[in-house]
Amino acid sequence: MQTNIDERNEVILIDKPLRWTSFDVVNKVRYAGKYKKVGHAGTLDPLATGLLILCTNKKTKEIDNYQAQEKEYTGTLVLGKTTPSIDLETEFDGEFPTDHITPEAIQETVARLTGLIEQIPPTFSAIKVDGKRAYEAARKGQEIAIRPRQVEIKTFEVDTTHFPEIAFRIVCSKGTYIRSMVRDFGQLLQSGAYMSSLRRTRIGDFKIENALTLDQFLENIRNFAANS
Repeated sequence: MQTNIDERNEVILIDKPLRWTSFDVVNKVRYAGKYKKVGHAGTLDPLATGLLILCTNKKTKEIDNYQAQEKEYTGTLVLGKTTPSIDLETEFDGEFPTDHITPEAIQETVARLTGLIEQIPPTFSAIKVDGKRAYEAARKGQEIAIRPRQVEIKTFEVDTTHFPEIAFRIVCSKGTYIRSMVRDFGQLLQSGAYMSSLRRTRIGDFKIENALTLDQFLENIRNFAANS
């Protein structure tokens, strides 16, 4: 007897599309598949794309295990300008010089941001402060105090071919905010920076190459329903 789709315990790899929130994807998958429960193992910002691990039904009990695994990201940052959100969700609020930045200074900054480091999560983030999401206060222009946390940056590679745009690849521990890396990168170079793109390419042994687009997932659901 074939299992009903709403009873299936699965780990689903989705390539999150641009401008979708992680919860948008969870809701789409839950309703399309008629699963009883769906959860994700690590939020991606709306302006980020890439690997989102979804767990269904009894597999949701394993979410913490996936969240704890190291992650890999690729993306681009731009030196010389800042935004409150450190990405393009908000308008530019500052402009800074970049002509003093040398290749040597960039490599020194990369070294300073590699290994065990302390970082302060962005104010525009889902982290909770006094029981409320930080981004809720940030969008109202309210001041909030977020405590620094220790994270591990295992790999930090940069390509300065298109300076002041810098391409990067980062392998990091759970809890790392790439936007905080970008903010600190600009500040350490006595300038400013914002993130222009971000893509999560790996979580533990799960790779983006094995993920489905939402369209592919929906097609699989239709095929499953037709053959049930």
